[in-house]
Amino acid sequence: MYKYPLIVFEGIEGSGKSYHINNLCKYLKKKNIKYIKFREPGGSKSSEKIRKLILNKKSKFYNLTDLLLYMAARNENLNNILKKYYNKRVILIDRFTDSTLAYQHYGMGIDKNLINYLNKIILKKIKPSFTFLNVVNMKNLKLRVNKRPKNRYDTFNHTFYTKVQKGFIKMSKNQRKYMIIDTNKNINENKKKIIEKINFLLSL
Repeated sequence: MYKYPLIVFEGIEGSGKSYHINNLCKYLKKKNIKYIKFREPGGSKSSEKIRKLILNKKSKFYNLTDLLLYMAARNENLNNILKKYYNKRVILIDRFTDSTLAYQHYGMGIDKNLINYLNKIILKKIKPSFTFLNVVNMKNLKLRVNKRPKNRYDTFNHTFYTKVQKGFIKMSKNQRKYMIIDTNKNINENKKKIIEKINFLLSL
């Protein structure tokens, strides 16, 4: 279906998206398929600097400031990564535009139209070919997050994460370019499910 798709892994903290995107990287490498992977916030050198600022536990921003920092990081990625590799390599992104809507709109209440407008200005016609939405229950979220060093976004309460995850699910409904991965279930089954979909997308 796609020669060089842009594939995004979305989900709240502890949902296993980073694990699954790394597993996919191993698979593509084994198949000798060229790809580029980056994360948001982060990615390019400048975006990684912005990431440190956003996620620092000592940082305190107004919600709109938070949004604009994410958009600034995305703009850096557009000019340093996406323009270079879009439609030239498989692109894998750990969080992208839907995360901005889920967290900043559904979680923090920022105007959805403003977020969409800013994304359109920055990305123009660039958009995901397919999205894997990883979901997790609050019990497993807590267990997984407690096993790693915490950043600012790991310290919100469960009410916030519930709102964000419901936002993700709402965006995915009736969308054929989404697949929900229930990461409360068997990890090997989920890995198999993702690889099968990737094989279909790449016509392997």
